Amino acid sequence: ILSMFKTVVLLITFISGKGVINLAHRRSKWTPLMQTSANLSDITSIRSFFEFRTLDPEGAVFYGDTKEGQDWFVLSLRDGIPEMQIGKADILVSVKGGRKLNDGAWHLLEVRSEGKFVVLEVNNNVELIVGLHSKLAEDELTGKIRLALGGMLVDKQKLFHPFEPEMDACIRGGHWLNLSTPWDADSTWEPLPCFSEIKKGSYFPGTGVAMFNTSDLPGLKTEEAGITVEIFGSWTGTTLSLQSTGFEYVLRELEGNKDVKEVQLGLKEGSESVAPPYEHATLTFTILKHSLVVNSKPELETESLDFFSMWKNGMLLTFGGMPGKFYSSILEEAKNTHYLRGCLEKILIQGQVIDLDWALYKHTAVSSHSCPTEAMNELT
Repeated sequence: ILSMFKTVVLLITFISGKGVINLAHRRSKWTPLMQTSANLSDITSIRSFFEFRTLDPEGAVFYGDTKEGQDWFVLSLRDGIPEMQIGKADILVSVKGGRKLNDGAWHLLEVRSEGKFVVLEVNNNVELIVGLHSKLAEDELTGKIRLALGGMLVDKQKLFHPFEPEMDACIRGGHWLNLSTPWDADSTWEPLPCFSEIKKGSYFPGTGVAMFNTSDLPGLKTEEAGITVEIFGSWTGTTLSLQSTGFEYVLRELEGNKDVKEVQLGLKEGSESVAPPYEHATLTFTILKHSLVVNSKPELETESLDFFSMWKNGMLLTFGGMPGKFYSSILEEAKNTHYLRGCLEKILIQGQVIDLDWALYKHTAVSSHSCPTEAMNELT
């Protein structure tokens, strides 16, 4: 029994709910970053408040439930606007409203219960009130209350209005009901700091990649125009790579050359390079039926490959590095020694903005919606 207890302790990391918490870096979409619980008989305050900052338009923020998830509540963002969903007995409620919170500024949020109503305050102003009543609900609650950050403890199928749960945000100064007990997190979670100042973009710290299956991305409109990937920002290292059976393509800056950014194209039979600008860049990568084009210059031409068909059937498009053997197993960690480092302010495919939260796989160190404002100075 003692050895079993020690094993359980090793699998759990205890964290203060009052410190700075980065919600972005978790390994599972719906599993909360951390959670805590308490006996309802110990609860003397029915309000929680915390400071919150994000540039992310959508994701899970704060969750609570009783009766082992039979009655539950979740606060999330949709289009940057707060949304509260509540499940209680036979009722599901979803209400969205108030000011946009994804402006990169710190906001004081308070969630409290007032009888049959749940109230959300932002910066001491009431922004959202949700009321509900069920004749099937019990008047007195017993058992435990559970709280969670950055995810949910009930199945996503219970949601009245589904949303994308991943949230690139930071929380600080949290007071959760009247609880002072530490929060539990999986021992594999590695706490990362929050940037002091942020701007819009996707930040790659020199570790990790974001991978997409091209069959899930915008496809061909006309053969003449091809498929265009546009990247705006400032970075060094591997920009992107394409991989399919028997084919690899790598677009990267070679190490040791700080004057120019070079593009290296990799096929089994060899490579070649060109030199687009190193400073803040706009890179246009165009896929034609039998060729690949970088900044209007053809870089690879082959009649033996039909890139349109390969894109439609599914290649692996990776931003920030080379996937190695990841293509054969989604569970295997990406392998790379030339990771991208910097801020991709915008990624467009066929003119459509690409959200890294849609990725087939994204390393926990990569921030989908925020870059540190000082990152560009670090690159020089």
